[in-house]
Amino acid sequence: MIEAKDICLKYPDGTMGLQNIDFKIETGEVVYITGPSGSGKTSILKLLMGIEYPTTGSLKVFGQSMTKDKVMEIRRLRMIIGPVFQDFKLLKGRTVIENIILGMRFLGFSKKQMKKNAGSALIKVGLEHKALSLVDNLSLGESQRIAIARALARKPSLIIADEPTGNLDKENALNILELLTLSKDPKTTVIITTHATHLIEDIKEGMRVQMDGGHILCERIGEV
Repeated sequence: MIEAKDICLKYPDGTMGLQNIDFKIETGEVVYITGPSGSGKTSILKLLMGIEYPTTGSLKVFGQSMTKDKVMEIRRLRMIIGPVFQDFKLLKGRTVIENIILGMRFLGFSKKQMKKNAGSALIKVGLEHKALSLVDNLSLGESQRIAIARALARKPSLIIADEPTGNLDKENALNILELLTLSKDPKTTVIITTHATHLIEDIKEGMRVQMDGGHILCERIGEV
């Protein structure tokens, strides 16, 4: 479970990233955080990853307090988080399978397990036939699928996807959202940020959190 209580985040230049934020996310839940650029979506993800810390208030991620004095514990927490980035962060000149395995290198998996996890993740995203292709030759949609496969292969407890559909057309964007929600383990929590609210209008499952100006404007629980 992830729980935030009265969080504020003030950046060094004085900008208020978040103000008086409260939310609770249960294990296995899918959450869509929406809002325009600068609304605070990415600030929440930074807190969840331990890249930033709350200026005031409290945040716990799977029981771990996200505070400056818990650096080592937060590093261990990151091992159970699978990030998916808008710009993919794939290593050029490497194959698809190499990119996925590199995402598991420091997580304690054996070589055999890494190959097995990578293969299973590629099947989940429908790109097992691209395993030996260079990532340089992938389309945008394929690149994002590989980024998702890399996150899934880690067997994470939490998947964090920051604007994963930002560079894609509507059809590919919807496919990516479907992959993120349907390919996960039932006990894996998924948090997705997007400014494209039209993409999730017809999605029944999950919680919607609408943000603006560093505030949560409203929450809505989707119909399962």
